[in-house]
Amino acid sequence: MTKFPDVVTFVSGLIKRDYDAPFNSIPGHGRYQHFCVGGRDRIADLLSTWPPSVDNTERCRRLIDLFLVSVLLDAGAGTSWSYKSNENGKIYRRSEGLAIASLEMFKTGLFSGSHENKYQVDFEGLASLTEKQLESGLQSRPGNELAGLGGRTDLLLKLSKALRSKTEFFGETGRPGNMIDHLLSHPSTQASSMLIVPLPVLWNVLMSGLAPIWPQSRTSIDGVSLGDAWPCTAMPGGAGSWESIVPFHKLTQWLTYSLMQPMQSLLNMHFAGTELLTGLPEYRNGGLFVDVGVLNLKKDEMDRGLENYSDYCRRTGVKGVEVAPMFEPSDDVIVEWRAATVGLLDLLCAEVNKHLKKELAGNEMTLAQLLEAGSWKGGREIAEINRPNTKEPPILIDSDGTVF
Repeated sequence: MTKFPDVVTFVSGLIKRDYDAPFNSIPGHGRYQHFCVGGRDRIADLLSTWPPSVDNTERCRRLIDLFLVSVLLDAGAGTSWSYKSNENGKIYRRSEGLAIASLEMFKTGLFSGSHENKYQVDFEGLASLTEKQLESGLQSRPGNELAGLGGRTDLLLKLSKALRSKTEFFGETGRPGNMIDHLLSHPSTQASSMLIVPLPVLWNVLMSGLAPIWPQSRTSIDGVSLGDAWPCTAMPGGAGSWESIVPFHKLTQWLTYSLMQPMQSLLNMHFAGTELLTGLPEYRNGGLFVDVGVLNLKKDEMDRGLENYSDYCRRTGVKGVEVAPMFEPSDDVIVEWRAATVGLLDLLCAEVNKHLKKELAGNEMTLAQLLEAGSWKGGREIAEINRPNTKEPPILIDSDGTVF
């Protein structure tokens, strides 16, 4: 923890570099910003192409359709993959590349089963999706492979089934955007004179509505797959088997952060209880604490991780340019790293607010703003400094395309 002030200084410096005090202009962490890579607001551009006859509620449904599919496709892309935009010929990588690719696929109607509206995602459109179509849409090919393509395809096919079966959330047409109608008609929303949705109501739609999409081989209780929740031997075992399980639900939380944005901007919907969301335990936020030296792997684990990476290189033919320890998502090392990251992000938010107290002038930065302007960006930038060839995180995860 003697290194923790270094993280505070580094992150505060990034925030001051990229934003003007009192930092009100920092958006909450969400998918929207990835669509705006290169300073072009592609979402505003998309909205402007729809005629005035498409009302704000339908516009919001369409954006939720797009954002949900885009977030679910946003697992780690791997280091060799890039995407060349069909619209401007520019090349994008990682999260931004997946955002632009998903947007361009959405605009072609790839995810829609409707003849009247290609700008939607529904169970019919997703049910007919093939790995070949996704491979083509994401430009994955030899020399430009996207990691976990099969896992991503499977996730979208499972999403089709979830949208079809969970009509209470997604309506008869099985569209993600129909969750708006569920939120607007919910008793807790109706009880207020303003349009205020309690965050647990949205959370329940995403946790219950999307429960069927997570791999069944993962952690489950009473036959119900928990998704991104993992047993950890460092946790005290109690009477219930659940007591040693650490719940992250990173993709669902990232989705929650992302989906609130169009609902807030287009429908002026307010969410009560956003402080219930945690920081995101993914490799950029987690990598920041490892690269600055707050978190370190124990020697035995480091040796085991390096051996795993050698095996991975032999298995896949990847050339280990910058060697780093590698583990599977279920490994105790990864679960502990992610759990520590969640706790450290809360602490980082409090300390950065103290550090920037003068510039904030009575304001406080939210955790969502810190993720956007500081920790996620900081993790990415320090990875580029420390591993300039691959820009990989300091600990690698052997991912199947459904975790991160």
